[in-house]
Amino acid sequence: MHILILGAAGMVGRKLTEKLVRDGRLGNRDITRMTLQDVVAPAKPAGASIPIELVTSDFADPKTAAPLVAHKPEVIFHLAAIVSGEAEADFDKGYRINLDGTRYLIDAIRAIGGGYKPRLVFTSSIAVFGAPFPDKIGDEFIHTPLTSYGTQKSICEMLIADYTRKGFLDGIGIRLPTICVRPGAPNKAASGFFSNIIREPLAGKEAILPVSEDVRHWHASPRSAVGFLVHAGTMDLQAMGPRRNLSMPGMSVTVGEQIAALERVAGKNVVARIKRETDPVITGIVSGWPRDFDTARALKLGFTTAEKTFDDIIRIHIEDELGGKFVD
Repeated sequence: MHILILGAAGMVGRKLTEKLVRDGRLGNRDITRMTLQDVVAPAKPAGASIPIELVTSDFADPKTAAPLVAHKPEVIFHLAAIVSGEAEADFDKGYRINLDGTRYLIDAIRAIGGGYKPRLVFTSSIAVFGAPFPDKIGDEFIHTPLTSYGTQKSICEMLIADYTRKGFLDGIGIRLPTICVRPGAPNKAASGFFSNIIREPLAGKEAILPVSEDVRHWHASPRSAVGFLVHAGTMDLQAMGPRRNLSMPGMSVTVGEQIAALERVAGKNVVARIKRETDPVITGIVSGWPRDFDTARALKLGFTTAEKTFDDIIRIHIEDELGGKFVD
């Protein structure tokens, strides 16, 4: 099996690559080749025993997609995107990368023809939903995004469903919760503070909380995100019928509950590193985001999370990223 990962240098892309290389197979098929693409050079996993091609290119360049699919990868994981805050701040860049790049990709797949029909796993977002919300967003709730990022993801979901219906590809879109705790440096995502207020204090650094502690949001760990992708790459998609996009499981917690979990896991000294500085722009963006979900359809189709409490999410970060230790 040949696997193509778009956006492979990102956090989830790196973790997905590491798992696939470690396992050596996807489902019941051996991986014989991988292609890793991103706008910055992806890292080649240490100890890889299969051929891995690294491609540095602009996903939104019209000439990028055709060479990437020319060797007919059987499974394509599409993680390429710019994040929510950046897409909102730079309207043209958001549509160029988050929408146009996807359109170039699926058209390049279609152009090959000859029965080529890869599985395309698209990482969508809960940002496709907009307020007003029910207490829990179920599988029947309509798309009314209130950000450019959410709009771009929603359009891509519909395109992938339509191209699947026409037989050009075999697609699935998984709406990831906000992934927390994200390792590395803070990025331009409007949701970045959800991770920052956990990651930075654990590393002995101050973190800014730009919203009130009663803000509620939907989360899953990076470990869960990789599990969702692997399952989407191996499951029987016929069981989904024509509705090829769905929300992933997660957990709904307030910022205050996040902080309480951090105190239980790491203590008061760590929590004291969180500083409160309200940012009206971030507060405005977050106010239009969903808070809780009923993901019965995803659970029925075999998607599961790696954690039961937010304490688990913090412990996963300490285990996977900090070698089991943090700065007290």
